[in-house]
Amino acid sequence: MKLPRCLHGHKLVASAAAAAVLGLAILSGGAQSQTTRTIKVIVPYAPGGAASVVGRLLADEITASQRVTTIVENRPGAGSAIGIEAVARAAPDGNTLLVAGAPLLINPLLTKVNYDPLNSVEPICRLTDVPNFLAVNSALPYRTLNDFIATARAKPGQLTLANFTGSGVHLAFEEFKRQAKVDVVYVPYSGSAPAVTALLGGHIDGILDNFTTIGEHVNAGKLRALATFAPARLEALPHIPTFAEAGYNASFVGWWGLFAPTRVPRNTVAELVRWTTAAMQQPETKQKLAPLGLYPSDTCGADFSAIVRKQYEDFGRIIREANIKAE
Repeated sequence: MKLPRCLHGHKLVASAAAAAVLGLAILSGGAQSQTTRTIKVIVPYAPGGAASVVGRLLADEITASQRVTTIVENRPGAGSAIGIEAVARAAPDGNTLLVAGAPLLINPLLTKVNYDPLNSVEPICRLTDVPNFLAVNSALPYRTLNDFIATARAKPGQLTLANFTGSGVHLAFEEFKRQAKVDVVYVPYSGSAPAVTALLGGHIDGILDNFTTIGEHVNAGKLRALATFAPARLEALPHIPTFAEAGYNASFVGWWGLFAPTRVPRNTVAELVRWTTAAMQQPETKQKLAPLGLYPSDTCGADFSAIVRKQYEDFGRIIREANIKAE
């Protein structure tokens, strides 16, 4: 910067230099306050699944648009309870967040956990809807859901379906079994990947899971999706009928949601809602989610909290009526 000359030039130079240093300090301090905040998003599952994909898309978009550092930490174990408990214990400053789904609500209904699903964490936003499907190995003769039901009725207790105990779609299937009056053996696995491996290997007859998990194999012709638990056919997969079309009230749409520890200040919650809504509605985010069968949701705050509480009540009823026990 060229400084003006005058009778007290040396004083002006000194003053200008001091002002410049002060200005840089202010600017530096301002930038530092914006960029040194680090938000940790905990995903209570192993890397590679739908929750991780959603968490990383959200983190990348917030980092890019809000000038904060957002990182994803996978912390699997105990059916997602380890990661959830870590967030429940975290400082309520909005810098530790959780991406979780229905097991957040179901686990406490089946086993002892060190968190309260309605009081230990606060719902921020429902990030995506996650439609689920019943799929079979394409080598099997079932072309429709009714084919599968007919065989199940003719051979009670012989057909097997896999997922992991306590998932939302597991409970939806228990409702379907009661309505269809079929005896299908539910085989619990530790996760989706080993269940898919077992299905491809012919060790089980079918699987209940989302398109993020089974889509690659359905598109390759190795698996056949017989029906979706979604209330209507999906725009991206219009050829797959719903359970409702076969006459069964077994609708269930899974979700991945963003949560924070309780007692986070109201203004911080509002900020997180704004950031999350903007991130999930970006065209690039939608484009990346679509091939995985995931659909961004804009349900946040009190509306999302109401969904969480209603599902918790519904899951409890189904577990009691079906006498479901933790494996």
